[in-house]
Amino acid sequence: MLVSDYNYDLPEERIAKFPPEERGSTRLLVLSRKTGEIKDSFYRNLDEFLNPGDVLILNDTRVMQSRLFCELPDGRKRELVVLEKHGNEPQRVMYRGKLHDNDELFTHGEKIIITKILGNGIAETQSETPLVELAEKYGTVPLPPYLHRDATASDKKRYQTVWAKNMGSAAAPTASLNMTDALLDKLHRKGVVIKYLTLHVGLGTFLPMRTDKVEDHHMHSEWFYIPEDTLSEIKRIQHEQVVVGAKSENCQQNQPRIVALGTTVARTLEYYAKTGKTEGEDDIFIYPGFEFKIVDALVTNFHAPKSTVLMLASAFAGWDHLKNAYDHAVSEKYNFLSYGDSMFIC
Repeated sequence: MLVSDYNYDLPEERIAKFPPEERGSTRLLVLSRKTGEIKDSFYRNLDEFLNPGDVLILNDTRVMQSRLFCELPDGRKRELVVLEKHGNEPQRVMYRGKLHDNDELFTHGEKIIITKILGNGIAETQSETPLVELAEKYGTVPLPPYLHRDATASDKKRYQTVWAKNMGSAAAPTASLNMTDALLDKLHRKGVVIKYLTLHVGLGTFLPMRTDKVEDHHMHSEWFYIPEDTLSEIKRIQHEQVVVGAKSENCQQNQPRIVALGTTVARTLEYYAKTGKTEGEDDIFIYPGFEFKIVDALVTNFHAPKSTVLMLASAFAGWDHLKNAYDHAVSEKYNFLSYGDSMFIC
């Protein structure tokens, strides 16, 4: 299976460069993964496609203000993005500009030592003050590089979910950026059960797939935690699905479903299904051919060509259906990527 097979034409003008003026005013493309049927709607109408008893699971990670501007002793500027930290391993950063082992950087009087260059723009660091603390105090929003701009005051609020809680992500769970308190209230009133888990979005989000074959790509680990009350709802739904029997062939099915809000939630749930682990390091790579054990429906954004998240969406919807939906979205002038419109795949 070749990475190049999972490609499509994404015009530059279809990439959302800024968040919409009003959170939640974005569009929603509804795709049946069984039939390939497409329906155009709006994100604020997501409740119309969920049923009482469905469980919608959200990622409550909080994005670090992890972009740090630093200087070498001679005044040359350098930029760091503080990455997620796993256990006792050294703190890692992505960097822009040339750096070498043992270089010293300074930001607001604080010294950061580059202890080891790892390649691919990644380095290990050491600092007296934990780098995460420096980032929260002095850093800015780590916008995706394809936006080609610096963060604004608006980004600090909008590149964060309205329920963000547990600090640790190097990027936002983007499908959640369009969710509003008002829509969550509508879902509650309809009888949709809202539950949470934590996955700190990490290094793998930034790195492109550098292999020719999909199967040769290795995902970096990301820390996750699934609380007991979320697990209880998952088990309840799975039990009810067994009782009800076979699922219907459209998005308006009546039996209860587990709905993942975003690819971060989907891969966390499927890692749990595969391993039984409820906390730890998640390195699952989901690509076409994968059999989903938990996730019944998925809310997700439109992803970049040849990306790992596009692979996951392809595995869930089927590449033929997904590619057709993406072509439709381009022709209908949907907005793509982090600040763009969303899909409901059911």
